[in-house]
Parts: sequence; structure tokens; C-alpha cells
Amino acid sequence: MDTNTQPQIKKSLYKDFVEITKARLSISVVVSTIAGYLLGFNEEQPFQWLVLVLLIVGGYCMVGASNVFNQIIEIELDAKMDRTKNRPLPSGRVSKQNAFILGCVLTILGLAILYNVNPKTAMFGAISIFMYVSLYTPLKTLTPLSVFVGAFPGAIPFMLGWVAATGHFGIEAGTLFIIQFFWQFPHFWAIGWFLYDDYKKAGFFMLPTGKKDKKTALQTILYTIWMILASIIPAFGFTGNLILSKTAAVIVFLLGLWMLFYAVQLHKQMDAKAARKLMIVSVSYISLLQIIYVIDKFLR
Repeated sequence: MDTNTQPQIKKSLYKDFVEITKARLSISVVVSTIAGYLLGFNEEQPFQWLVLVLLIVGGYCMVGASNVFNQIIEIELDAKMDRTKNRPLPSGRVSKQNAFILGCVLTILGLAILYNVNPKTAMFGAISIFMYVSLYTPLKTLTPLSVFVGAFPGAIPFMLGWVAATGHFGIEAGTLFIIQFFWQFPHFWAIGWFLYDDYKKAGFFMLPTGKKDKKTALQTILYTIWMILASIIPAFGFTGNLILSKTAAVIVFLLGLWMLFYAVQLHKQMDAKAARKLMIVSVSYISLLQIIYVIDKFLR
């Protein structure tokens, strides 16, 4: 083999791995898990670098595996959409067999690593991949309720970090779950709105009414409000060891109003541009919220 082709093959394999595991999405999910871990450790369960590294690697494996299986199931649908037709599977760069082997290896590796963190972390990781692949993915072409089902595995990473740090699921982990659960709806409905035409080619039902109408926009506003309320609950002393100072709660509340403003703008403008802005703001919102929660813990 020509020595000049070896680096090209390695580069191509790396690129395909990045794409088929959706590295950007997977990393953002892992970052969410890291935030949960930083919130969860305490004097009884002190911070451990090894646990954090295992959580990062295991978490990426699990999310990556979910994305691989998702793309295997949707290979024919991805080929119909402009956004996804050049992915490794529909373009033919990676075979379904090789993708399946990769998905299985990542699943086994991820579960084994997370089990070494603690059994409950592995259990929630397994639940996440099962719901994403076996429930959410097939439901996308059947009903708008797929977003509701998909919100469950999508909300697990934030609370998974807490479970990894403490070894148990309680009111604290449940609160982190609820915050990210409600956040899923305005985030994914915004994506479903501005990618509506592309999703329509594959027969995906992503909007609650199936249409870009006022009812969809109104539900986006309502779920944003629920998200805001859930995000400030830790400031009122109802969430055990998950505590938020009054100052941080005000900042988080204002952050929520920022996202709510763009949800209202979508209701007013009813166009793809407003939906795209809401999506971008929603990504910024969840990242900033997690940063504020973590900083607040260390400043108290």
C-alpha cells in the first residue's frame, strides 16, 4: 500500500467515526453529564478523577452507540433528506454490518465502563439507549409523541452525572432530569420547525400538531415556562442536597426569560428564521444554566 494513502485512510475512518457517532452531539451530552457529576459529589462521596474519566468515556460510548443504531434504522430515510444524505451510511462509505458491529462494541464497552462507576449509572445508561433506539427512533415516522418519548432518554445525561457521583437516584437527580426534560420540547420543536420541509421528505412527525401553526408555537411557549419554573425549584429548599442560591436563581430565571422571549417571537413571526434563533438560544440556555448551577455550588 502506498504510504501516502495510509494517512488518508486513517483520516477518512476518523471522519466517518465522528459523523456516525455524531461527535458534536455526543460531546454536548457528555458535558451535561459532567455538570451533573460536579453538582453531585460531596464530602461523603468525594470528587474522583477516575470516576469522571470513566463517566466521560462510558457516556460517549453509550451516546455514540445510540446514534449509530439510530442511523442504521433510518438509513433509507436519511438518504431522502438533504441534511443527512451524505452521512456515512446513506452515502455508502460505511456498511450496515460494520456500523452494527461498531454500535454493539460501543454499547458493551459503554455499559462495562459505566458499571465500574456504579451499577445504577450503567442501568440508566442502558435505559437511555433502549428508549432512544427502540422507542423514539421508530416513533418518529408514526406520531408527534415521539418527541415526548425521546425527551426521556434526552433528559437522562444531566441526572446521570449526579447518580455517578452519589450512587443513588433521589429528588436531586429527579430535579435535574425534570429541568432537561422540559427543555427538550422547545428545543426540538424549534428544530422540527425550521427543518420541517426536510423532515417531511422522510415522513418524520416532529411538531406536536404536525404543522407549523399557532398551536405548535403556543405549546413551545408553555413548555418553556414549565422549564423556567423547574429550573428555579432548587432555590426553595425542596430538592435535598441540590441547592441554588437566591442570586443564582435570579440569574437562571432571567436566562429563562431570554429563551421565553424567542419562543414568543416564534409565535409572532411563525417562520423558520425565528425557529432557528430559538434553537440556538435553547442550546446556549442549557449550557449556561449548567455552568451557573456548578459555579453557584462552589461559591456557596
